[in-house]
Amino acid sequence: MAERVRVRDIDDDEGRRLLRIIRRGTGSVVTWRRAQMVLLSAQGTSVANIAEVTFTSDDRVRDVLHNNADDFASLYPKCKGGRPKTFTLPERREIKKTAKSRPAEHGLPFSTWSLAKLADFLVAEGVVDDISHEGLRVLLREEGVSPVAQVEEYSRVGPVLRSSAHSRSYSADCSTVHPSVAGRDEW
Repeated sequence: MAERVRVRDIDDDEGRRLLRIIRRGTGSVVTWRRAQMVLLSAQGTSVANIAEVTFTSDDRVRDVLHNNADDFASLYPKCKGGRPKTFTLPERREIKKTAKSRPAEHGLPFSTWSLAKLADFLVAEGVVDDISHEGLRVLLREEGVSPVAQVEEYSRVGPVLRSSAHSRSYSADCSTVHPSVAGRDEW
């Protein structure tokens, strides 16, 4: 049977440092939780009990304890936020081209793009690895593509789709689009 996982022996200074991290209440929650795991292990608490107290899995507790074998640097998370991904010129062109097209041209069952539908489509088609709705909104604004609506204009022959300022599809220049809608009672 495998030996019970425990943190290395910690001295008084390290114990005070762990207590200071736990009691401080400020800083990273990740650091606070890892310090709590290490301190509980140093006090002789089993891995299962530590997992229960810290609301995590046994495997996660074991990982934290193994990573803490050398020093306290493992308490602090390595991941950092950062600048959003920038898209290459070919990716930007393809995003703009897709945004200016109609979903029906791609075999999709809806008539207009929403940011969510467009972002999901771009990822599904492999144009980009990942893009958020807000990132897509910013990129489209930078490219000069703004939301413009599709409104049905009724004629004696039947409905004809026309671009107007009342829809949710995307057009390159909405300043030249003028809504012209005739009501059904004008037939």
